[in-house]
Amino acid sequence: MKFKNIFKNKSNMTTENTEFDQELDDVTLENNANGEQLIVEELSVEEQLAQDLAKEKDKFLRLFAEFENYKKRTSKERIDLFKTANQDVLLAMLPVLDDFDRAIVEINKSEDENLKKGVELIHEKLKNTLVSKGLEQIEVRAGDAFNADFAEAITQIPAPSEKLKGKIVDVIEKGYKLGDKIIRFPKVVTGN
Repeated sequence: MKFKNIFKNKSNMTTENTEFDQELDDVTLENNANGEQLIVEELSVEEQLAQDLAKEKDKFLRLFAEFENYKKRTSKERIDLFKTANQDVLLAMLPVLDDFDRAIVEINKSEDENLKKGVELIHEKLKNTLVSKGLEQIEVRAGDAFNADFAEAITQIPAPSEKLKGKIVDVIEKGYKLGDKIIRFPKVVTGN
């Protein structure tokens, strides 16, 4: 009986050991599963950090590009401002230049050569000073095709000839530009 009990105990022990080993194997599997989950979670954390880094890098690059564009735009605006900074002064001087042109036409009718030379010298000096500041005359002549982008038609008259239909018949006032910007359009008469 004792032997039987021992055998029973051994079989119970074996059964208990087997159950214990099974429990250990289950715990080990759970640990491995948790370990794999931890590895998976760590990878996903690493992936998340890599994604966050990529997003921040993209944001930085976009911000840097935007700043570079801002610098280029402001430097271009600044250059344009320097080119046209004296526009108001030049606009104020244009009527004086027009008066000189009219004066030269009238003085050429007289016979006083010293007066002609003096006025022409002052006229050239004023014109050269304005040109050195960036002022350019817009070349428009009678007989040129009328272009509304470069001239202002103040009136239309019947064309003296068929060749002058839709063209400039007379230039009333000269036009000027400062750099690439037209500051005063030439005033012309067109034929229809």
